[in-house]
Amino acid sequence: MRHGKYGFIVGFLSLPLAIYAVFVISPFLQAIYYSFTNWSGLSSDLQMVGFDNYRKLLDDDVFWHALRNNLVLLLVLPLVTLGMGLFFAFMLNVGGRRKGAVVSGVRGSSLYKVVYFFPQVLSIAIVALVFQFAYNPNSGALNSFLSGIGLDSVQPNWLGDPSLALWCVMAVMVWSNVGFYVVLFSAAMSTIPRGFYEAALLDGANRFTTFFRITLPLLWDTVQTGWVYMGILALDAFAVVQIMTVGPGGPDYSTEVLTWFVYTKGIRDGQAGYATALGVALLIVTMIFATVVMRLGRRERLEF
Repeated sequence: MRHGKYGFIVGFLSLPLAIYAVFVISPFLQAIYYSFTNWSGLSSDLQMVGFDNYRKLLDDDVFWHALRNNLVLLLVLPLVTLGMGLFFAFMLNVGGRRKGAVVSGVRGSSLYKVVYFFPQVLSIAIVALVFQFAYNPNSGALNSFLSGIGLDSVQPNWLGDPSLALWCVMAVMVWSNVGFYVVLFSAAMSTIPRGFYEAALLDGANRFTTFFRITLPLLWDTVQTGWVYMGILALDAFAVVQIMTVGPGGPDYSTEVLTWFVYTKGIRDGQAGYATALGVALLIVTMIFATVVMRLGRRERLEF
């Protein structure tokens, strides 16, 4: 039995590993190879240019604009989205104090879960398009609302203002993703024994204490995974930027992100070799982010 165990494992894993190597590892290696060439993406003729693409990348102001915007998204987007997701999930599951139920959510919590999750059933293209109309400075819902409450003098040019455009994009990304984390954290909270909360309430703990002493430590693994996922989403943001903003990455590159910059260089400008160098830079930033989050967030589940 022991003799045949390794043969079974090799036979079981060889095909999935081969498929993974061909369809996942191989494209990464090809991209790294093309990043050292002057490939246009339209012709099979290419020459090796060494580190020229990477030197060009370091001297490119647009690259630094895009990297700075991605880093702002990377810091703010997970913090706001996960924070709101945790707060809403806590209130919907254990934040209520209804009569006859020791531990329960606020009144109407089942309806709120459906409402929060609703943006998840919409395509991100539809969401971005709807908010593009809402942000319209002349006929959009936001400026119409400001006019309706007597603030006619306050009419921001939301997506046309370089100081506001990135925050407008970020607000849409938060709105479209909070619901998913409300449901995810709600599912994780359902696994926490109710006795923990009941004991804490008998000891006089309030919502603040039960959240930071019971809920957050027991959900830490889920929060950490969500942080990595939101970080990767923040490093993408391609669809929202492409649909909502105008011009090359918004006004004065205010919403330029690395994925959009890769697209414009590789598809529009015919600089596929340079675009793959940008893609390799994005890969490095993503791996650094994931490593930092996993190492800084490492702790025992019950440690706080």
